[in-house]
Amino acid sequence: MREIVRRHLGKVVAGTAIAVAGTAVMVGITLPGTAGADESGGTNGSGGQSAQQSGQGQANGAAQPGVVQKAPTEGKKGTGGDPLTDDEIQQAGKIAASGQLLSAGKNVDGGRGPQRLRVDLADPENDELDDPSAPRRADVTFYDYKNDALVTKTVNLDTGKVEQTGSQHGVQPPLSRAENVEAARLLIADPLGAGLKADYKDATGHELTSPDQLLFNSAVYRATPGAQPAVLDKCGEHRCVRLFPKVKNGPWIDARSLIIDLSARKVAKLGGR
Repeated sequence: MREIVRRHLGKVVAGTAIAVAGTAVMVGITLPGTAGADESGGTNGSGGQSAQQSGQGQANGAAQPGVVQKAPTEGKKGTGGDPLTDDEIQQAGKIAASGQLLSAGKNVDGGRGPQRLRVDLADPENDELDDPSAPRRADVTFYDYKNDALVTKTVNLDTGKVEQTGSQHGVQPPLSRAENVEAARLLIADPLGAGLKADYKDATGHELTSPDQLLFNSAVYRATPGAQPAVLDKCGEHRCVRLFPKVKNGPWIDARSLIIDLSARKVAKLGGR
């Protein structure tokens, strides 16, 4: 670890969190934790025999195996305030992305159509709160890289029509996985990514050539006048990201000084890091 620390980006970070200082605005950072850690479950027995076996197991200090119930089969359409089903999410996304938005928008890698960020169950209208037959709606959120605009469309899942459309500039929600992947791709290909690649090779002995070799979290970066290179002055208006890369089954790599402007497709380094 001490040998890795000396490399270009400066540090390979061990632990489960990174303290971020400076002018960046951090949005929704969650570092991967101990997913899959051991958990102990109780015994759900019935009848005297099961209770007796449970008592014997506890007396002997041996934990009884837990019972895992099979998840119910998901229907094509939910009801009321149920979470959106996979079919509803697919339906809403397809409807919302059609028409002029599809032909005029641009996604994170420059392709046709805006970048979809998320699909959420919409709140019912005020006069529908106690109506069990009220239509289910979905709010579909996109980021249009052509206009640097956050676009939200509300889709009525019963009628299959878009009921409302909103567009905002300067609003930067957390990034999607596709955006994180593209940011990593730009960083790896840029000369400023040399330190990241050197640290990765120190940690693994292999060359870093693809985002698929990393795990990463991210935070939206917003510019503060005079606190970063001029190339990043539009961050906040542009979609800019700071990555927190991690070697798969390995350490975190400190790339906090590197900012990727996804709108301009440029990488810049903050000073004093």
